Amino acid sequence: MYHGSCLCGAVTYQVDAPIDSATHCHCTQCRKGHGAAFATYTNVRREHFRFTQGEESVAVFNSSPGVSRTFCRHCGTNLQWFAEHPYPNWLSIALGTLDTPLTNIAQKHINTDSCAAWYRLSDSTSVEMRD
Repeated sequence: MYHGSCLCGAVTYQVDAPIDSATHCHCTQCRKGHGAAFATYTNVRREHFRFTQGEESVAVFNSSPGVSRTFCRHCGTNLQWFAEHPYPNWLSIALGTLDTPLTNIAQKHINTDSCAAWYRLSDSTSVEMRD
């Protein structure tokens, strides 16, 4: 079981499924939403995720048709995003909010054609890799 929270601690959650991979997304929406070169997510089925505290503090931003992103309305921490189509039973959790340590997970970079001009991807980071 994994636990996570926002920056201010108002929102906490748990995941009761294995987390074995990370995706670093370089699309413009993820970069702007996280204020960083990329956003790192893992995907889990919705039934394996639940808020344990502060769900009333979670706000939703519809970033594009059918795509929603959640964040803490107090501190602004990005928590997750989900698309109604084509994966309605899945959501993506922002791994930076995880409190439980992760080790040795597969990692890959996606949407690298949208990579920030100031960030340099090397050959070893632009393909799927393991720690």
